[in-house]
Amino acid sequence: MTKILINGRETDVPPDFTLLQAAESVGIEVPRFCFHERLSVAGNCRMCLMEVKGSPKPVASCAWTVRDCRPGPNGEPPEIFTATPTVKKARKGVLEFLLINHPLDCPICDQGGECDLQDETIAYGMDHNRFYENKRAVEDKYLGPLVKTSMNRCIQCTRCVRFLAEVAGVPELGATGRSEDMEITTYLEAALTSELQGNVIDLCPVGALTSKPYAFKARPWELEHTESVDVMDAVGSNIRVDTRGPAVMRILPRLNEELNEEWITDKTRFHWDGLATQRLDRSYVRVDGKLQPASWPEAFRAVAAKLDGVPGSRIAALAGDLATAEEMFALGLLMDRLGSPNLDSRQDGTKLDPALGRASYLFNPSVDGIEDADCVLIVGSNPRTEASLLNTRVRKRWRTAGVRVGMIGAEVDLTYPYEYLGAGPASLAAIERGEGDFAAALRAAKKPVVLVGQGALTRPDGQAVLAAAARLAAGDRADGWNGLGVLHHAAARVGGLDVGFVPRAGGLGTNGIVQAAVGGRLDVLFLLGADELPSGTLGPTFVVYIGSHGDAGAHRADVILPGAAYTEKNGTYVNTEGRVQLAKRAAFPPGEAREDWAVLRALSDVIGHRLPFDSFEALRAAMHKAVPHLAQVDVLPKLGPESLASLGRLGGELGREAFRNAIADYYLTNPIARASKTMAECSAMAVGMLQAAE
Repeated sequence: MTKILINGRETDVPPDFTLLQAAESVGIEVPRFCFHERLSVAGNCRMCLMEVKGSPKPVASCAWTVRDCRPGPNGEPPEIFTATPTVKKARKGVLEFLLINHPLDCPICDQGGECDLQDETIAYGMDHNRFYENKRAVEDKYLGPLVKTSMNRCIQCTRCVRFLAEVAGVPELGATGRSEDMEITTYLEAALTSELQGNVIDLCPVGALTSKPYAFKARPWELEHTESVDVMDAVGSNIRVDTRGPAVMRILPRLNEELNEEWITDKTRFHWDGLATQRLDRSYVRVDGKLQPASWPEAFRAVAAKLDGVPGSRIAALAGDLATAEEMFALGLLMDRLGSPNLDSRQDGTKLDPALGRASYLFNPSVDGIEDADCVLIVGSNPRTEASLLNTRVRKRWRTAGVRVGMIGAEVDLTYPYEYLGAGPASLAAIERGEGDFAAALRAAKKPVVLVGQGALTRPDGQAVLAAAARLAAGDRADGWNGLGVLHHAAARVGGLDVGFVPRAGGLGTNGIVQAAVGGRLDVLFLLGADELPSGTLGPTFVVYIGSHGDAGAHRADVILPGAAYTEKNGTYVNTEGRVQLAKRAAFPPGEAREDWAVLRALSDVIGHRLPFDSFEALRAAMHKAVPHLAQVDVLPKLGPESLASLGRLGGELGREAFRNAIADYYLTNPIARASKTMAECSAMAVGMLQAAE
């Protein structure tokens, strides 16, 4: 630690702190435009100028470290000043120069009310301008369907350039020209391809980069804010849902250092228009081959009539990728009362089994723990599409520590270099036998991460692949490190495994249920938002669909019971690392739709198997009693390497086919995304670029 005087106040700070960090550590606010805590230092806006005793002129505090400050002539601690007349005059001058060319179109700017330039001009600027020359004009740039540009407003802070190059790993923005002719551009004006590009909207300190789908829709002071969690993947990014009346207007990130830091993916940020599209807002019953509108009592009676006299062995239930833990727990109770052992939350047929212990299906190193890894092996996964923010952690670790990354599976662009080790299980077996340089590095690593994707676990040999990965992750590791990381891409998957929404003894799983439906051995099938099954694979089975969108499940249904989207209900989600998080209701379901647990509770009354709760709180209490760890909100489970011992002994024969990635189209992975016009545009653009590249 180094002693330093800040405005006459002595404090101890690390010598590698910048003066800006030192000042903020004692509660002094320092204005800035170009500086950002997660990006490299540019030092080009000069808004953070401070006065250093002994320096002939103010210095940029974001680029000047404490160790760069010289002590006084008698060894006195270095002294800096943040609010002297010189500093104030310098900041006013910076803002005055910035406003020479800034168009001042605040009344029509979507950044109005959330603009750093507005705020800092009020706090640090002048009340008049001495320059009246014509303002420069810059053509707006096309960046794709997500980011809207108004480049007259750009102050060349280069935050967007640095983010795409350093965090996203897709350096598609840059600066051309010099001085007054400098512009931020893609040079060829092509659309951005990063799945994280929407974050430049938050980074932009002026209104140069704004949200194209949100443009001119609302002002920030009109919106209600609700803190929730993302369900577009299984990372569980913390988000804020902004609503105006019943409509969701936008989704923004919340800071969570252990998960998403302050970023979110484009699918998370821009899928919100799909929440209001293709909605199921009333019940339907299929009559003479066509779905007809029906009242709630009529729909319930149709289900009860079909269930009458049907043995439990001919009833089944499947839960979808967006279901909350409470809904699955309630449906599981209902299936138990109906005497059915046939239920599953693993739509993709993954071979994960809660009977093998919780460590067998969690990302045990944790998302934040990737930054401690000294070797990473990726098996049957494309983390860039399955968990984009987890992929940024791997990239961050590669950038900062040069960690070795190996890949077994399909060759894809992960935004960082990796060693390609092979396409299928044979390469995994070779690594386990110790063949090759990477195998030696993995064995010697103290904190390795063996990342296993669903592309490797949904195969017939999925459990054998998982066992092999567990053996690679085991060994002499530091500090009880558990390096087995099972990567999920469905938000509901871990919650379903935790509440035991899997086949009971002698019951059928997803593949068995589908085969039984096709073969006519199943009379009634409940789909709780399960839309990833091919609609033509359910044969003559009577299908009851409970969900929010008119997707594949609703198209096949014989009875539709309209449910709520994730922004319209309270619920528990468990992310890929086993962290329990709470989603909160930001709006209400449209029309006659109701929360899914309430639909199940009302249905249970009509069919004569009443569920033992009358409120959401009672349901959650019952779930917590049955699964106590679900009451531990935002607690990261710590499961040591000893929890993998039995998993590693499972053995099994590995197949020969190459691993395939679980996600074919990043933008269209669930009913809400498929209902979104914005996501459809992104998907079409991505497909077009892929075809052009081929």
